[in-house]
Amino acid sequence: MKKVWIENYPKGVVADVSATNQSLLELFDSSFAKFSKDELITNMGVTYTYAQVDEVSKAVAAWIQSLGLKKGSVVAIMMPNVNQYLPIVIGALRAGLIITLVNPLYTARELRHQLNDSDCKAIFILTPFCATLEKIVGETGIKTVICSDIGDMLGTVKGKIVDLAAKYVKKAVPAHTLKSNSQYKVHSYKSIVRKGKGMRYTRPQMNAKDVALLTYTGGTTGMAKGIIVSHHNVEIATSQYEAWFQPIYDGLAGKEQINTIVALPLYHIFAFVISMVGVRVGQHLTLITNPRDIDSFIKTLKSRPFHLLPAVNTLFQALMAHPQFKTIDFSELKLSVAGGMAATPETAKKWLKATGHPILEGWGMSETIGVGTANPFTNKEFNGSIGMPLPGIDINIRDEAENVLEIGEVGELCIKGDNVISSYHNIDNAGFFTADGYLKTGDIGTMDDKGYVKIFDRKKDMIIVSGFNVYPNEVENVIETHLKVAECSVVGVDSESQGQSVKAYVVKSDPSVTEEDIKAFCKEGLAGYKCPRDIEFIAELPKSTVGKILRHELRKKANQAA
Repeated sequence: MKKVWIENYPKGVVADVSATNQSLLELFDSSFAKFSKDELITNMGVTYTYAQVDEVSKAVAAWIQSLGLKKGSVVAIMMPNVNQYLPIVIGALRAGLIITLVNPLYTARELRHQLNDSDCKAIFILTPFCATLEKIVGETGIKTVICSDIGDMLGTVKGKIVDLAAKYVKKAVPAHTLKSNSQYKVHSYKSIVRKGKGMRYTRPQMNAKDVALLTYTGGTTGMAKGIIVSHHNVEIATSQYEAWFQPIYDGLAGKEQINTIVALPLYHIFAFVISMVGVRVGQHLTLITNPRDIDSFIKTLKSRPFHLLPAVNTLFQALMAHPQFKTIDFSELKLSVAGGMAATPETAKKWLKATGHPILEGWGMSETIGVGTANPFTNKEFNGSIGMPLPGIDINIRDEAENVLEIGEVGELCIKGDNVISSYHNIDNAGFFTADGYLKTGDIGTMDDKGYVKIFDRKKDMIIVSGFNVYPNEVENVIETHLKVAECSVVGVDSESQGQSVKAYVVKSDPSVTEEDIKAFCKEGLAGYKCPRDIEFIAELPKSTVGKILRHELRKKANQAA
């Protein structure tokens, strides 16, 4: 398939990017030297400069090296977005270790799987999650536990207040008795930073091919898969995003520092790569610890001008539903990016009307380091596509036999690029890649003659009704335009007569709406075989910690009830 998208790139965006063939340590050294006086991170109103994060991360690295772990050992980080996060990530990488980022809301079973599958030797964990670790740490190879309180990098006074409020007011710190024993040693984050500042840091010999991350897929359909990510994968991914951001930089006056809102959790690959891009180009990152606390989120958005707002569809919806949303100043906003799940046309329409800025969709996977396609950041309206391949990425559409299809034909998206991983961890790679090295994404879509890609659905989510393909996203987009519907999710239910039938789970925005109303509404906008046979009203849709609707839970629920 010809790379038709390159000729449609915005002005200023290069057709390809070249790797430095260096490790991320060179990226960190360069950025900390270049932007030393600039602000890097802010959380709960407390800010650290590049120079300060440089110092803390080197202290973390020096202390880790004192443990005597061999190069390439794995260390886990189980925290929400707090000021400690990036210094720990950067410090562990600077120590020559591999990091595995853990969802802090994992159950003990899920945590045990990731720690054991990754052969993790140490873990940095926020105190509220120590109770989960305590349940299974004895069943793992963990030798070192570093516990951090929420307020550890918020200053003495504010940190103490935040910690007391978390423990006694919000009751957010479950009791635990995690203490040193013959199997593992427990340390406090503050103590290891203090000790590390007095230790000598020795920069390890690292190269681009060394493993940087052992990240894990969401595990929404089973046990999470480990993904081997090299320093080269991450470095090239940041280069690709930097190139795509160029029109934004060109539109800034003078040396204005970009303030990016990091509301998606940093353990998620999209947020992680956004943070690495930020470090690479000298951005300021505003970290949101709990994006579901919309009151606090809006206060943060009002505290200083912001330019980039990456989020998921459900977060955009939650912000707009809040009574204080209209008090936010969007005058400095340059870009609203939707990733992680499809943005609905209705949400995009409301966001544009409310803020004057379009939601532009992008697409990526853990296996592509969150980079794949994006709409040009010069676009002025939502178009329902996930955009076009970024510089250095090749995408084609293939059928079940791996034949490359023509422009406009529907099939599975397959992707190749230096940002794309070459293998999974501890599992057979057969079946995940084409014979010529493209990753098979599992997403069903098409590409037009300008290179724009449109995804219809995940391959596994597609519903087949009497031989006809039904894409849940299409049905959901129609239902969500109903004025009395807040949100919905559509799944397939086994059917003897049709193979599958369509079922919709609907959250009401008006209690008066009925099943008959929704069915009649669907008949006006959908072919008969696409219309839901069953409508079930539900108080809340099940969602992951990044706000992605968990269709597999609804599918299981629907088929058990059938």
